[in-house]
Amino acid sequence: MSATPPPAGIYVPAVLFFDENEELDIPSIKAHVLRLAQGGVTGILVQGSNGEAQHLSHDERKETIRLTRATLDENGFQNVLVIAGTGGQSTKETKKLCVDAKEAGASHVLVLTPGVWPTQMTKDIILKFHRDVADASPIPTMIYNFPTVTAGLNLDSDIIAALGMHPNIVGTKLSCADIGKLHRLTSTLPASKFATFPGSSAVYLQGLVSGSAGIIGALPNVAPKTHVQLYRLWKDGKLAEAEQLQALLGHADWELSKLGSIAGIKAVVSKHFGYGNLNVRGPLTPRDLEAAGPSATTKLEELIAIEKYL
Repeated sequence: MSATPPPAGIYVPAVLFFDENEELDIPSIKAHVLRLAQGGVTGILVQGSNGEAQHLSHDERKETIRLTRATLDENGFQNVLVIAGTGGQSTKETKKLCVDAKEAGASHVLVLTPGVWPTQMTKDIILKFHRDVADASPIPTMIYNFPTVTAGLNLDSDIIAALGMHPNIVGTKLSCADIGKLHRLTSTLPASKFATFPGSSAVYLQGLVSGSAGIIGALPNVAPKTHVQLYRLWKDGKLAEAEQLQALLGHADWELSKLGSIAGIKAVVSKHFGYGNLNVRGPLTPRDLEAAGPSATTKLEELIAIEKYL
């Protein structure tokens, strides 16, 4: 029997907060999870790229999944999904991370293609890696395509569609933001079996027009309610209003990327929402919004005003 993809909606690869010693800042992590859930997100991705997964030990990865699930359950958000990033640099490690994710409370896992040896990652090896992981995973897997963090490896629609035929592979996150690729997948694989998500708010509405399942993107860390609002506008057929909101999301997402994404999210959230801090794990460095200047966050400030109004 085939596994079930996550339901359509808004998913956020949550940032992870640290204290001044680069240890887990539990109160800030819980506050962030709770604000996202209260903002109406469908699910939270723990240890996506924005969650600094590669900077965590295996024990920390498992603990943050458990903490996210527990925070949601304790506050009445049992229906909000937890998806875990389980990308490792070997098949063996990735299988172990999938088992850990299940034990910690995740419903699905998002698997990054190993990128240490990119020239050796042929099509056949990539297919075998993801199929071997899916065979072993106790919960459904999804393909994470993010060339920026996999030494330029960019899975094409043929590879992803072939993987989508596996009974335990149920979706993909396309951080390549390639709408042509997304549309080829949505028109090839049924939504009941395979959920295709863009990985950037810059193409959120464009993805919906092309049949996507919603969004898994960094910007909902800042503005979950606004992303939910655009989804509602789209569902209600209010395309002109959705296009206007999409324009703001596109500009704000671009500003966030220029701020360094992870560090930028933490800086914006801690400034505007009453929790968190600027700390990241090295070699990343914190982002100083005052040093960046007001022009660096013009559209983000506009977006946050809308977010606080909703």
